[in-house]
Amino acid sequence: MPDAPIIVVEDDPFTRLIPLVLDPKASEERRLAFADFMSTDEPDFAGWCARVRQGASNLYPAAVRLVTSEDEMRANLKDCVALVVESFRVTRADLAAAPRLKVLQKFGTGLRNIDTAACTEKGIKLLTLRRRANISCAEHAFGLMLMLARKLDELDGLVTVKRIEAAQGAYRPFDRRHTPGGNYARLGGTRALNGATIGIIGLGEIGHEIAVRARAFDMNVLYHQRTRAPEAEEHELRARHVPLSTLLAESDWIVPQLPTLPSTRDLLGRAELAQIKPGACIVNVANAAIINRAALIETLRSGRLGGVALDVHDREPVADNDELLTFDNVILTPRMAGSPRFNGLNDFEQLITGLARELAG
Repeated sequence: MPDAPIIVVEDDPFTRLIPLVLDPKASEERRLAFADFMSTDEPDFAGWCARVRQGASNLYPAAVRLVTSEDEMRANLKDCVALVVESFRVTRADLAAAPRLKVLQKFGTGLRNIDTAACTEKGIKLLTLRRRANISCAEHAFGLMLMLARKLDELDGLVTVKRIEAAQGAYRPFDRRHTPGGNYARLGGTRALNGATIGIIGLGEIGHEIAVRARAFDMNVLYHQRTRAPEAEEHELRARHVPLSTLLAESDWIVPQLPTLPSTRDLLGRAELAQIKPGACIVNVANAAIINRAALIETLRSGRLGGVALDVHDREPVADNDELLTFDNVILTPRMAGSPRFNGLNDFEQLITGLARELAG
């Protein structure tokens, strides 16, 4: 494809959708794998690709180059007209080495890794994308929090005398001549999110989405990360930057939201979990490695934790004899936070058609 536009894309499991739509040389094996992956929500993946391709017809066929490092990205900048990055840094020197570049797409909204001033000076259109999967992760985190706080898994179906007796051993109605009738199953230990303190470890794009929703619940928001967020973001979220030890000691809900890196592995180990406020809950929709598994199980056994909800696991699928399945105050879900698949599909339809629109101008 000598005349095909060249698009350089930071390789990510989801950005691999771009060549499947735009590059006729894309791997057929990968196309079939994605068709299978998307089948729970989009049974006609080929039809989806065709529809998006039609909406970006001026970009098809394209030569899409997936790159796995910043050095590889820089080696492919000379002839590219569009660049898509998530975490890769894009500097003034990089832009100078890309004389044909018209559009720079950030797969996300945070622009700390991009020299925005240089983009403006060179007349390069800078696009962002508020990722639907990130929003869904925040929703799932709150779904798990509400399950733990309101004990929804225990309450489901606990509405008949027979079921109450099976769960509680007896049914004793309240004296309605004198009292209200709420919680007639007499299940104790529920809690409210309103007024509670949430500690978010990592105020990145998903952490930000979680903080937005915490504000809606009128929670107190603490966060910890190496670099403090801009003052305007802290004000918007009513969030306070604190040391990790303070976050652990003061939070009723602890939500780690960091990527899987050597520096984040076992960030919450025995010493850290020992600092947690008694009765606090941990909700993890980010990555399993951030919490030391053995230390987590020990802390659960000790009774220090009020509950744990995990959407990510050291082993997937989880083993049938996994000890975490034996705790009444542990909720495990099968990596559902980013679902449904239409989150990613809609993100990339927006991204691809946006690139096509800008390059057609």
